[in-house]
Amino acid sequence: MCGIVGYIGHREAYPIIIKGLKRLEYRGYDSAGLILYDGQDLKLSKTKGKVSDLENISKEITINGTIGMGHTRWATHGVPNDVNSHPHLSNSGNLAIIHNGIIENYEPLKKELIKRGYVFHSDTDTEVLVNLIEEVQKKEKLKLGKAVQVALNQVVGAYAICVFDKQNPDEIVVARLGSPLAIGVGEDEYFIASDASPFIEYTSNAIYLEDEEMAIVRLHKPLKIRKIEDDTLVDPYVQELQMNLEQIEKGGYDHFMLKEIYEQPNVIKDTYRGRLHANQGLIQMAGVEDNLEKFLNADRILIVACGTSWHAGLVAEYIIEEFTRIPVEVEYASEFRYRNPIINKNDVVIAISQSGETADSLAAIKLAKEKGAFVFGVCNVVGSSISRETHAGAYTHAGPEIGVASTKAFTTQITVLTMIALRLAKAKGTLSNSDFHRYLQELEIIPEKVAEALLTNDKAKEIAAKFKDAPNCLYLGRGYNFPVALEGALKLKEISYIHAEGYPAAEMKHGPIALIDEHMPVIVIAPKQGHYDKVVSNIQEIKSRSGKIIAVVTKGDVQVRELADYIIEIPDTSDALSPLLTTIPLQLLSYHIAVMRGCNVDQPRNLAKSVTVE
Repeated sequence: MCGIVGYIGHREAYPIIIKGLKRLEYRGYDSAGLILYDGQDLKLSKTKGKVSDLENISKEITINGTIGMGHTRWATHGVPNDVNSHPHLSNSGNLAIIHNGIIENYEPLKKELIKRGYVFHSDTDTEVLVNLIEEVQKKEKLKLGKAVQVALNQVVGAYAICVFDKQNPDEIVVARLGSPLAIGVGEDEYFIASDASPFIEYTSNAIYLEDEEMAIVRLHKPLKIRKIEDDTLVDPYVQELQMNLEQIEKGGYDHFMLKEIYEQPNVIKDTYRGRLHANQGLIQMAGVEDNLEKFLNADRILIVACGTSWHAGLVAEYIIEEFTRIPVEVEYASEFRYRNPIINKNDVVIAISQSGETADSLAAIKLAKEKGAFVFGVCNVVGSSISRETHAGAYTHAGPEIGVASTKAFTTQITVLTMIALRLAKAKGTLSNSDFHRYLQELEIIPEKVAEALLTNDKAKEIAAKFKDAPNCLYLGRGYNFPVALEGALKLKEISYIHAEGYPAAEMKHGPIALIDEHMPVIVIAPKQGHYDKVVSNIQEIKSRSGKIIAVVTKGDVQVRELADYIIEIPDTSDALSPLLTTIPLQLLSYHIAVMRGCNVDQPRNLAKSVTVE
């Protein structure tokens, strides 16, 4: 959560920081703040609200500051208000800090610091950390970098921090454990951020700190990275950024979410490009190919994920079991390590995360590795923590996803997981050659069908106008489309704040049917492939109780058309690939409902994009 930006160099820091915070606002937007050094003193400005609010109140501090730091917050400790906003100052006013993460043992540290005369003005764990650093610095007469290192060895938790000392104003000290931190390397300047988006127009060179590493970022001096625990030097690894400025701008769309919905035909194609060779009957994925025996000899596959990625994992459970006959279990990463799970050396664990920084998923990965399992990552962000922690993996190629409610990540994750299932099925001989080739050919043309599904936008908008004020909503699906029902309900909850639940259609009569009356909209996913006749029966049960039926159907459907109040048609495809199409109108429906309700589509309340705390 939280986004941090820092700059030290020859440019004016203020516009870089403000622009960077706007790009990182998907990570949290409860409050925002920045601090600049003008050559003599620190200029601090922070406020509850969004970066635009910060920009409105901070314009007067833009004077000649070429060193500065900024923060956009998702609250953990302390309510969102001006005082709890970052940056935080030490009691002397010399040290300033911004922080993404949680200091779990802040309470005993705070009590000890109070005994030593420190006064606290906020409810945050971060203010404790900056004063702990100051106490170490004073007591042991240490330079800032060493004081930060000593202090961090006393804390428990997760952090990405930037610390500045106005008494030594040519450096910023940065460190990370469990929260991402990138350093952009320019000509006589450095950029610091939670991801590379704040500095992509200034440099294409970035260093990603590993866990338990810190760096002293100095003007006119080479960057030095050290291990926090033992002070050993680490050779910096400079990566060339693959991101470009166009990818993180709206491109004429009203919202990032809508842009990302419409990017799905292209990003699905990008995800299978170079991997799927339908004409040759091949799938080539290096991470799978190099570890094929581990997959083929697996007793079972465990999938761990959170939120939308968990729903993609559920789709993968159906696909992998159907194609490969390998048992699959899908776990919430947030629950996985706390229930003492049974993990064996012959298990394969697949961790799915858009950001590659999800704290719960990272914890699950570490536990699985300790137990001797082979761990495979599926994520979207090159160089992310999950890509480094796993034994092998496969990137989706969705490009930056700025909208907090995930859309294109879901479909590209399903694309990668489908290719894995097909490759394993081919190796095991659990799919006939004709079926294998049929699925390859169908997957290859899925982007065209997704583009056709996007033509339902006007219909989704029309239906949204009818149901935008509904207080509740049910989503029903069967088989491969039960997870899509869950995902559709999640999207509606996330961005429109309408209470929605997804269920297997057959489970409706085991409880949820009690909710159905003439005011209850029920979205039913009913493509002609799969359990069509059973779903039709479920629709009849809804209709007999006066529920309002919105059905997602295969183009040309006749039977459901007779029963439903509204229908949205999608192209025909195989049952296993249908989630790539059925999810599209549900994304559009949620989007239009949220817009009509006046909700902030890209930054829904209380949420953040990259969940880097537990």
